[in-house]
Amino acid sequence: MLKIGVIGGGAAGFFAAIHAAKNGADVTIYEKTNKILSKVKISGGGRCNVTHAAFQVSKLIKNYPRGANFLKKAFKQFQVKDTVEWFESRGVKLKIEADGRMFPISDESQSIIDALSREAEILGVKVLLKSPVHKIEKNGDGFLLYLNERTTNVDRLIVTTGGSPKLESYKILADLGHTIEAPIPSLFTFNSPDAELRKLPGISVPDAYVRLEGTKLAYQGPLLITHWGISGPAVLKLSAFGAHWLHDHSYRANAHIRWNAALKEEEIRNELQTYKHKHPKRKVVSHQLFDLPKRLWEHLIDKSDISNSNTWMDINKKQINSLEQQIFCYILHVRGKTTFKEEFVTAGGVKLSEVDPTTMESRLVQHLYFAGEVLDLDGITGGFNFQAAWTTGFIAGVSPNLKI
Repeated sequence: MLKIGVIGGGAAGFFAAIHAAKNGADVTIYEKTNKILSKVKISGGGRCNVTHAAFQVSKLIKNYPRGANFLKKAFKQFQVKDTVEWFESRGVKLKIEADGRMFPISDESQSIIDALSREAEILGVKVLLKSPVHKIEKNGDGFLLYLNERTTNVDRLIVTTGGSPKLESYKILADLGHTIEAPIPSLFTFNSPDAELRKLPGISVPDAYVRLEGTKLAYQGPLLITHWGISGPAVLKLSAFGAHWLHDHSYRANAHIRWNAALKEEEIRNELQTYKHKHPKRKVVSHQLFDLPKRLWEHLIDKSDISNSNTWMDINKKQINSLEQQIFCYILHVRGKTTFKEEFVTAGGVKLSEVDPTTMESRLVQHLYFAGEVLDLDGITGGFNFQAAWTTGFIAGVSPNLKI
């Protein structure tokens, strides 16, 4: 019986272990902490955003700032519909929310944990907690793993240790000859410590457009004003696609915000002029336009040097132009990012050119396989990172048995 070791007890690790065991291997998961599937537990606010309803591969791959071409080949073997079928055939029905995210109908991440744990147990997968692997040595066709107080041999090795903000976390893989793309943050919110906007925490708009000045990097979607700056899907997605650019610029940038993504500049200008003509005696501050929240409208009025007592007939062309710009191209000075959160991901990891996307096997070390965020691939928020974990985990799990 083929003896397979899986380093890491997360989503990719369990999925790889299950599929390796299903094909007849003797599988052991080595998890360094005292918990399994901890990221599954906390994801989606404890509901677990299992995947995303992007059932066409061509649409699915557009959500990966890094690794899209690599995953395009992998998704031919296991994609969203396969994920849905796998969980539903094990009693976990999934639902699609308005934004395309998919969750268990229970709204409990424990449903996903139970399904994975139960399947692993049925197939005889052994799970060793508090078992960090400190060193890996090639040993003939297999590997020698150095644990805390002992060593063990495996015939095949699947590494699913996840992403890490620290380069030294990848040392055992670098020692095997693999190139590690230095990890940097992805999916973070923008800090703006001096911005007046921070006085409006909790205010949100459903569809903003945010662009980084001097680049083509832009994203639209819901935006939330926070105590420290701005957040929400539009910002998180922009941070993922702009991860390297923002890192290279020390997280100092100007973000241009259009508070309603559907509006063109000329439409804003015409609407303001029309309203001024129709309602000259109304106070500007009293009737917000463009479906903007009242407190945000008041803030934009103030930024345009328009007082609370000014009527539309009182304000001049310069003030109108300023208001137009505050609505269409509000400039926020980004001066940092939020710290890492458990649920967020890193860009970086094992260089993809050194891994075969059709088998997840190392091109450098025979019988060594990878899955999940340990690879230099990452998705935006919305279930895409889990889908990459299921897909790469599946392939890494079935591949060793095909090469006995």
